[in-house]
Amino acid sequence: MTLLRDEDLAAAFDHAARSYDTLVAANPGYHGQLRRSARRLGLPDGGAGLRVLDLGCGTGASTAALATVLPGAAITAVDASAGMLERAARKPWRDGVTFVRAPAERLAEAGVRGPFDAVFAAYLFRNVTDPDAVLSAVRDVLAPRGRLAVHEYALGGRAVDRAVWTGVCRGLVLPVATLLGDGRLYRHLWRSVVEFDTADRFAARVRAAGLRDVRVLPLPGWQTGITHTVVARRPGTATDGGR
Repeated sequence: MTLLRDEDLAAAFDHAARSYDTLVAANPGYHGQLRRSARRLGLPDGGAGLRVLDLGCGTGASTAALATVLPGAAITAVDASAGMLERAARKPWRDGVTFVRAPAERLAEAGVRGPFDAVFAAYLFRNVTDPDAVLSAVRDVLAPRGRLAVHEYALGGRAVDRAVWTGVCRGLVLPVATLLGDGRLYRHLWRSVVEFDTADRFAARVRAAGLRDVRVLPLPGWQTGITHTVVARRPGTATDGGR
């Protein structure tokens, strides 16, 4: 099948927004894994006084993870889907959490400007048309030495990783999503993982974007070899040697 992109993908997410939280809740460890990746940003003091960008926030699961792990941070949560963003914004949030509708490639047009001390992107990069352009945009909005954590279904490269992912999608996710009228979106999400970078290949993409200290960190449970956190940081300024 042809993967969904841009407006078509946003429209599919709009339609699926009503049942999205129910489906992800069936994934053991989904929210805990997001919190684990948020902690891997390594921000001090619970994020006190820091600005964090949640890029591709969906219905707010990643935002909730950040708000829990970083209670002192100001969080700007962004998504291209009006339906997903509406669901997210309806939930109760502490002060300092704001939501903005914008494609990841056009943040400035929506008034989302850096510098941010950290960027968190969950399940985003395999769904954008040009991942390298989005990584470039992320680098530009990060403060010097600012941190990036990408939480993504990026396979480890073994045949078993692909087989487990496909088995879960075909045996559980796709039948339920089809009954809910969202089969087209979830077929895209299955294929988007199979056709996207492996975790190591994505890490190389992050390095090519000019980010440093890139590491690929596995996640436990059934998602081992399927979901990874890729962490990195923007280099410092010339005055500190660009470290």
